[in-house]
Amino acid sequence: MSATPLLQAWFEIMDSTTPERVLDMVTEDFRLSILFSTGDQTAEFEGDRAGLVVYLAQREVSVLTHHVLQGALVDGTELVLGETRRDGGFEASFNASAQLSEDREKVRRLLICRTPWVRFTA
Repeated sequence: MSATPLLQAWFEIMDSTTPERVLDMVTEDFRLSILFSTGDQTAEFEGDRAGLVVYLAQREVSVLTHHVLQGALVDGTELVLGETRRDGGFEASFNASAQLSEDREKVRRLLICRTPWVRFTA
């Protein structure tokens, strides 16, 4: 069993053809910040549920896959280190921190950082 089941499910949904299903995984008081670097350009997506909708609208659906390399649960917060791949090849490393609801069923706070400049695998 994964040490980070909610984030594991989150990224599996994000890799699917229906990533908008993650909207069902957030609390009413949800907040996020996603710092996204392609190497040439950087963007930040932030806000509440509406901010997540904006982020989802600009994504390439089912193009990138997320691969969690390591994960840990610390005091109700899931932390992962992973990489995104395009056509099986490395595109970027990412880390994600998700503060969970008290029942650990939903994401309350989400911070994701992504960059192609640092790689943790060979």
